[in-house]
Amino acid sequence: MIATIIMIALFCVLGIILSSGKASFLIAGFNTMPEEEKEKYDEVALSKFMGRMMFALSFSMAFFVISEVFGVKWFFFVGIIFFVGILVFTLIYTYKWNKFKK
Repeated sequence: MIATIIMIALFCVLGIILSSGKASFLIAGFNTMPEEEKEKYDEVALSKFMGRMMFALSFSMAFFVISEVFGVKWFFFVGIIFFVGILVFTLIYTYKWNKFKK
């Protein structure tokens, strides 16, 4: 449970940092792109979106803690479903629909 709480705190801190719009170097894949390719993307919008996704992922992980504290097993499964759903949505939204290209 302590490890999950630490992960939630870490995701919230990353969410705050990314929501500022100035930490695109923390986004995997984006930071390794050549400069010419990076110029095709809206860095601020991408960073803010990823910050919101970090908050959403930390919210879904809160279900893990609630499950353990209250002993309600189905909360854990709800958290897993939210977590995987958010990850799938993030991947599709960022890569398939090209929402952050200029």
